[in-house]
Amino acid sequence: MKHSPGFLRLVDEVRAGVKEVGPREVHSRMEGGEKFHLIDIREESEFAAGRIRGAVHIGRGILERDIEARVPDADAPIVLYCGGGYRSVLAAASLRRMGYTNVSSMAGGWRGWNELGYPTEGT
Repeated sequence: MKHSPGFLRLVDEVRAGVKEVGPREVHSRMEGGEKFHLIDIREESEFAAGRIRGAVHIGRGILERDIEARVPDADAPIVLYCGGGYRSVLAAASLRRMGYTNVSSMAGGWRGWNELGYPTEGT
């Protein structure tokens, strides 16, 4: 997908304040049994078409509204992912502004996960 210049500028500005992790690290953490919240912020139709095994869906449009009910502990480890790692950067920045201290964005997103052949469900 080709993103608009303004959107890319915004993501680049925000990215400096966001912790990013790659799909390899997320997979390794999962395989090691580490407990963290893996949240798919893509659209509902994207989530229904396929997702990372064990991910929960909280769409980008309602994330800020619903996160405190789903993850009340602001220090809980959270990994957000989207299609390519752009929306999740913006979402992670937003959660940090809400007081979440251990949130990261998965660089490469769903596409990066699939390129590495990691487990999915619903596909």
